[in-house]
Amino acid sequence: MASPLQTPVPPPIPPRRYRRSFAGPFVLIVLGVVFLLGNLHMLSWGRLGYLFAHYWPLLLILWGVIKILEYQQAQREGLPSRGIGAGGVLLIILIVGCGLIATQASRFNWNEIRDNMGIDDNDLDNLFGETYNFDGQVEQQIPAGATNVRVNDDEGAVHVSTATDNKITVMFRKRVGADNQSDADKYNQQTNPVITVSGNTLLIDAHAQNGKHPVQSDLDISIPRKMALNIAARKGDVSVTGRDGEVEIAAQHGDVSVEDINGNVKLNVAKGSAKVEQVTGDVHIDGRLDEVSIVDLKGSVQLDGEFEESVKLARISKNVAFKSSRTDMEFSSIAGELDLDSDDLHADKITGPVRLTTRSKEIRLEGVSGDVRLQNENGGIELAMRSLGNVQIESRNGSVQLSVPEKAGFRLDARTRDGEIESDFPELKVENGDHEATASGTVGNGASHIVINNEHDGIEIRKASAMAAEAPVPPAPPSKPAKALPAPKANVEPTDN
Repeated sequence: MASPLQTPVPPPIPPRRYRRSFAGPFVLIVLGVVFLLGNLHMLSWGRLGYLFAHYWPLLLILWGVIKILEYQQAQREGLPSRGIGAGGVLLIILIVGCGLIATQASRFNWNEIRDNMGIDDNDLDNLFGETYNFDGQVEQQIPAGATNVRVNDDEGAVHVSTATDNKITVMFRKRVGADNQSDADKYNQQTNPVITVSGNTLLIDAHAQNGKHPVQSDLDISIPRKMALNIAARKGDVSVTGRDGEVEIAAQHGDVSVEDINGNVKLNVAKGSAKVEQVTGDVHIDGRLDEVSIVDLKGSVQLDGEFEESVKLARISKNVAFKSSRTDMEFSSIAGELDLDSDDLHADKITGPVRLTTRSKEIRLEGVSGDVRLQNENGGIELAMRSLGNVQIESRNGSVQLSVPEKAGFRLDARTRDGEIESDFPELKVENGDHEATASGTVGNGASHIVINNEHDGIEIRKASAMAAEAPVPPAPPSKPAKALPAPKANVEPTDN
């Protein structure tokens, strides 16, 4: 029997050979060289970020060019071309994702974000290489008819003083962030202050804008005393001394100081403090401030906004108006002092009519003259009258203590719920019940009318002489008091007044 035919076994197929792709390693080498330059401080990280945000598509173009060259070479050698592969796809996704994020980030207003976060310029120095300092001076004769000066400085402090001649002199100190001295010199030349004339106004521009490179320019300006002044500062402290004209300042981030002004003062401060002293005109301050101090003012005061730490007023000759989210206050003048913070309001030697509406504060007013109208919730009230007028007090969840001159004449209508009423005047009829107490009557000629309504606490009607006798005598000061060191400022969360 013949043997069956055997089917020949086909020879094994050799594995397909691919030409290795060097697109991925090439891109990685480019990125590695760039980061190496950053670590060696040959390029700043800020510059690297700027370059990547604008030119990252070049990496994809290089990748595509390399893949085309690899494909053509594989065709000439008769070899199949290799595709992108999973690793290549992942790298492309990474480059595109990071590039889009960097592009969008480059469009942000980082100066505003830095200000809102409270980041100092020194914190960013390492992002822009080295910091270089420059000093200089520009000056110009005051032209005939010029009566106003306007100052613009986006980055840096501004100080304005009185000139002894008819000239504007601007001394500037600049901090320039750059990769090297050559770049810093270039940026310095591009950002020198400029003085221009427009009608009756002289404009001083710090000219510190320079694209992505930080330039901080502090200006020390001297101008004739008689010229009015307008300052716009984005970031930096502002101080003005010696003016015989109006002063207007808009500061977004910095402390403002104004002193010795014969004219009106208007301040708008977005974040910082304000100090005003020796002003003959009116003062208007608005914005969101940490601290406010106004002393020795012959005009009126108007405060509008949020005041997160403290407000101090002293020796204000005319009307005072204060308005915030928690406190609405107005009175005619103050010969003493007023201190206001998040929890307390203390003032002495106030002339009415006084109008005060607030909440969650302990109120203590001493030496008050004229009519008074108070309203408070969740806080006590102590009111000591020097010259009695009509008084109206509305209180809730806080005690009320009213001190009137011993020989004053008044009519009283007082009521409290969940509290008692005490009086130093036997002419008044006081009835204290289980849940409600009332007091009424007339003392002397009854010229003034006192109305007190309280919820959930007591009422006291005291004679001024009796209150003075009961007050504890303060200890005598030491013969040689030691000079106290200033206490460190506590880091607490601010609360609006």
